[in-house]
Amino acid sequence: MRKHRKLIAALLIVIGAAALCIGGVALYASDYYPADETALAALASTDVVAVQETADGLVFLPAEPVAGFIFYPGGLVDHAAYAPLMRALAEEGVLCVLVDMPLRLAVMDMNAADGIPEKYPQVTRWTIGGHSLGGAMAASYAAAHPEDFSALALLAAYSTKALPDALAVASLYGTADKVLNWEKYEASRVNLPATAQEIAIPGGNHAQFGSYGAQEGDGEATISAQVQLNAAVDALLPLLTGE
Repeated sequence: MRKHRKLIAALLIVIGAAALCIGGVALYASDYYPADETALAALASTDVVAVQETADGLVFLPAEPVAGFIFYPGGLVDHAAYAPLMRALAEEGVLCVLVDMPLRLAVMDMNAADGIPEKYPQVTRWTIGGHSLGGAMAASYAAAHPEDFSALALLAAYSTKALPDALAVASLYGTADKVLNWEKYEASRVNLPATAQEIAIPGGNHAQFGSYGAQEGDGEATISAQVQLNAAVDALLPLLTGE
């Protein structure tokens, strides 16, 4: 009987600790950056791009897609905040899947890209990428699934895993970014293929890759959000389309 009481007590302690951990994560994730009005406006379908809400997240579907892009959002950022970037790319013919992550943390579902390309058989060239934490998780997924993607797009992010030489990689960052861990960014260069492109956006910061307002600890951008978005689109399109 005494052994049973000890076992029950131990189980209660474990259950209590687990509940505290889950509660702590949920509380942490409840404090996030919501999509702003500009992002919400970009969710409306047009004659050029249909916007669909699916089990994977938001899909920006051009009439005749020439390439596909799976995008992992930044940590604690509403995935809809990247709608302006996805819409701009879709208007150029890129089918974009903006993934909705559990608790708005890509680390909670690194494998969220599983099965997405198969849902769009009309697309034969796929890129995966993401912003900040989302970019790091996208890189890890690409490293584990090298046969599934032609390219990787890192926006204010770095890869903690060695990437295959055959993978085309573009790493974008704003020169006013003060959120990106620059020490880890530099240390992670060894994980990129020798052909990887590094593209600096002068005056851009961390938050303006999305549309969710100012981010704590970030530098002040000296260019507008629209200028940074245009620069990102110009840099990404050759990578995504392979042209």
